[in-house]
Amino acid sequence: MEVIATIWGITDAVFWPAVLNGVNLLTDHEHKSVAFGLMESIRRLIEMSMNMIMVGVMALSSSIIVFKGGMLVYDILLLPLSILIGKYVPNNGIAAEEQTSNGSKGKDAFKGLLHVFKIPKVWAAAIIAMTIYWSYVNAIYTIPYLQAVFKMNQASASLFGTISTSGMGIVAALLSGILADNVFHSTSKLILIALLVVAASIGGLLLLPQTPAMAWLAMILILVFTYGMFTAKGIMMVPVSKIEMPEKYRGSAMSVCSFGSYSPKLFAYALNGAILDAFVSIKAYRVIFTIEIIASLFGALMAFLLMISERKTVKKTKAAAA
Repeated sequence: MEVIATIWGITDAVFWPAVLNGVNLLTDHEHKSVAFGLMESIRRLIEMSMNMIMVGVMALSSSIIVFKGGMLVYDILLLPLSILIGKYVPNNGIAAEEQTSNGSKGKDAFKGLLHVFKIPKVWAAAIIAMTIYWSYVNAIYTIPYLQAVFKMNQASASLFGTISTSGMGIVAALLSGILADNVFHSTSKLILIALLVVAASIGGLLLLPQTPAMAWLAMILILVFTYGMFTAKGIMMVPVSKIEMPEKYRGSAMSVCSFGSYSPKLFAYALNGAILDAFVSIKAYRVIFTIEIIASLFGALMAFLLMISERKTVKKTKAAAA
């Protein structure tokens, strides 16, 4: 199992940036937020649908054969999707060049990565994405917190968890792209607001009196939290896609930002596990949520700085064109 998990991790790290770059490649500059938001929304919808189908089948027969069959179906579905990607997504960047100046695409790709590392906006976008995904990781603790503090029963907590994660993810991610492109006209600005909403809602949850009577208000705050979190998550890769740079290095930028965004997988679960081991359950959840607030506020600060930088770039572009 460790070998399988390692292979899965490496495959995910290599191919997921390519998926993100594919979305970026197939979308024009004016509609990137809608495209990424739609992708996240569809992912949530498919995930929820497949999980419900699997749970329904397992309810009829809990045989291990059925479980393995479901895993096999998941794998088989990747084959036609891979063929469609190969057919409809064109090569781009260095991979699309017939030959580079020194005859080595590998060296040019490495130079592109070094070039991307020198762009502060890429680092800012990666840090923003990291704090957003960190919020996503910590969202799983809201349901046990409801049960531990507000004495919600298992059935109600499970139903609410489905609504606050899968359901809210579908709606919020879809709306995030539309709002960013058509209302705020700035992805960084919407992410800034979303992260402030995340911090405020979790802060409100921690300030609530720890009595069962506050359960409904706690659920409202958690819904606000998940809406803000999924709003930001739906468009968290858009800022890096709009940074001005040579187009052939766009994939390298996506890779750096993708690594940053999913880096909480490397430490967040271990950190949260250590906190849960060090404190009693309610105290542990409150420590995790306090860290969540700090991370969200830091992400909001980086989004604010990136928004200011983007405005300066637009002003310079307009001044040069005048």
